[in-house]
Amino acid sequence: MKKLADQIIDTFSPDGRLSKNIKGFRPRQAQLEMAQAVGNAINFASATVVEAGTGTGKTFAYLVPAMLSGKKTIVSTGSKNLQDQLFNRDLPTIQKALNYKGKVALLKGRANYLCLDRLDRVIAMGVLGDKSVLADLSRVRKWHASTKTGDLSECIALAEDSPILPQLVSTTENCLGTECPSYKDCYVVQARRRAMEADLVVVNHHLFCADMAVKETGFGELIPEAELVIFDEAHQLPDIASQYFGQSLTSRQLFDICKDANIVYRSELKDLAQLGKAADHLQKTVQDFRLLMGEGMSAKGNLRELFQDQKVVDGVTRLLESLDFMSEVAKKSLGRSETLDKIFERLAEAKSQLKKLSDTTVMGYCYWYEANGRSFGLHVTPLTVADKFGEQLNRQKIGWVFTSATLEVGGKFDHFCQRLGIENAEQLVLQSPFDYAKQSLLCVPRYLPDSNRPHTLTTLGTMLKPVIEANQGRCFLLCTSYAMMRGLADFLREHSKLNVLLQGETSKSRLLEKFIKEPNSVLVATQSFWEGIDVRGEALSLVIIDKLPFSSPDEPLLKARMEDCKLQGGDPFNDIQIPEAVITLKQGVGRLIRDVTDRGVVIICDSRLVMRNYGATFLKSLPPSTRTRDLDKVKAFLQQ
Repeated sequence: MKKLADQIIDTFSPDGRLSKNIKGFRPRQAQLEMAQAVGNAINFASATVVEAGTGTGKTFAYLVPAMLSGKKTIVSTGSKNLQDQLFNRDLPTIQKALNYKGKVALLKGRANYLCLDRLDRVIAMGVLGDKSVLADLSRVRKWHASTKTGDLSECIALAEDSPILPQLVSTTENCLGTECPSYKDCYVVQARRRAMEADLVVVNHHLFCADMAVKETGFGELIPEAELVIFDEAHQLPDIASQYFGQSLTSRQLFDICKDANIVYRSELKDLAQLGKAADHLQKTVQDFRLLMGEGMSAKGNLRELFQDQKVVDGVTRLLESLDFMSEVAKKSLGRSETLDKIFERLAEAKSQLKKLSDTTVMGYCYWYEANGRSFGLHVTPLTVADKFGEQLNRQKIGWVFTSATLEVGGKFDHFCQRLGIENAEQLVLQSPFDYAKQSLLCVPRYLPDSNRPHTLTTLGTMLKPVIEANQGRCFLLCTSYAMMRGLADFLREHSKLNVLLQGETSKSRLLEKFIKEPNSVLVATQSFWEGIDVRGEALSLVIIDKLPFSSPDEPLLKARMEDCKLQGGDPFNDIQIPEAVITLKQGVGRLIRDVTDRGVVIICDSRLVMRNYGATFLKSLPPSTRTRDLDKVKAFLQQ
């Protein structure tokens, strides 16, 4: 049998299996180079870091060597969207072309699967919510009759943010496991079983990191068996990993305990009125604790500072007392109900988490909180995951591949590798095959308003409106803050006839659908539209970014990492803030040119790109578009 390196060259050649079996497949040098790098990672059980520009064809470049090698492979993506696209579109195409006989499986976190036990309870006890929630329950019941996987994303009639969803899925805390009456038909168990038996499994970073951090998910056996792990959208990995190596306690966890306790009292243990009262008391204590964080709609802050307020310390004491009281009530009826036994365990876990979060003396961690509407979360997050992640890489001598369109900063991978503890990895930067100089223009306009002054919004809106109108919309306006996003949307609605679509007014998928279908559309958005959005052709030919996407230095986790960097003799601005802003900017700019036939303009409304020394680091990391500072040239280019 041919060596893997030779098989890769043959497969990607002009008369290879991909060219013969996939309509429209064209061999690309960059794609072959990446496939060979992945082949090396497999052969030498080593790590490889690859930045592959848009249009390189990186999905084929890592899937083909993985399949040819016959190694047990985990592919992890940054988003569920890419996970579904890989599994439903790219994998079947390559499987067929290569005549791949191995088993493939898709595995998501448990919150994506319908829980049969909770569905039965909701049907028996009644749904919490209005008529629209009842209608959603009816849709789920209809879909449930035909689904094989229980993956709720397949229920197209259900909105992705439907309020029925939390009532129909299980969490690690409330799952009854083997004690569940529906265990043998459980969709999560079936999905995990398929993953265990598969030769290639598609997961996402959240699931991978959860399993790596806590071997309690029932999926812990999967990673040790892998012979090759591939991370796509790897730039998201450091932040996601840090979430899973910390601790969190949220109001949602506590409210879920109260809700489940009330269901047990009303359905199974009707003589246990004390349980219902204890649950109501805990719910009230949780609501009171939320008010101690301020009555604004949303806030983030330092937990160490919050705990200096005696009222908050007293609030924690009351929370612990309420949890203790409810535990005592549940303890008296242990053994009478599997759900109640599980609630007792969840109460103990919540108490343990709250005590850990209250002890803010442990160094090397950021203690922070977030409050939003009526909910809150208390978190402790490690300042770095390099030691833990690096240890995993060293412990498992297998192939590790990290790839994304945005990993390097100023020509180097140092920032990414240091955050994950990656050492001695092969590093590769592959340029996009697109002709950016012909296809695109990058403009930093002259006479930009000072971003810190009042009237910035009006000045910016007045400057941009004629350009957007000249382009008949077809524009993404990407903002770095919600205030600017809403302000610019209001300005354009008041002063133009453009069809202004605003993030948050409907679901993400519906917004994109409207943007592509409706003429004169401008989509005004923030964070969630900066990456993972693929609009090709004439529907999108103008991307405007309001300013360089530096994270707020007041953001608790960033602030803590910056302080830690300073203590170690580093320069927080150059070592942390600039690299992260560069990667975010590259993602935003990358929304424009998605194909060889696309053309358009990126406008970045921030003079720091040309006026500050660090602007050169940003510009060096962006695609080599033709550059201008003249908005008239922008209009002329768009009208060609």
